[in-house]
Amino acid sequence: MNMITWLMLAAAVLPFVAAASSKAGGQGYDHNNPRPWLAKQAGWRARANAAQTNLFESLPFFYAAVLFALHGNADLGYLGKLMLAWVVLRLVYIAVYAGGYGTVRSLIWGVCLALNIAILFSP
Repeated sequence: MNMITWLMLAAAVLPFVAAASSKAGGQGYDHNNPRPWLAKQAGWRARANAAQTNLFESLPFFYAAVLFALHGNADLGYLGKLMLAWVVLRLVYIAVYAGGYGTVRSLIWGVCLALNIAILFSP
């Protein structure tokens, strides 16, 4: 169960990884008013910020699927492997999204959706 807890925490941190990368080293970044600055960004910074949004959007389904699997007494080892794959792929997702690899990003998104469904129906 400890691994499940750590993976849930890792999933929660992923959007902040994308957010930090979108802002790191940015010229004229205003910490008191970040949204207008982010809205003006282009290229990899804008894509990293979009990845942040998508990661936040994906968390409810991920958490719900995990909790449903736990409620159904899913095999913790199998569940942990699925969760680890989801977290690792979502980390890769940040990199390919920021890097501008749209097709790869969409494929990873689809695999993560499939992993969420697999988590939901974990035996």
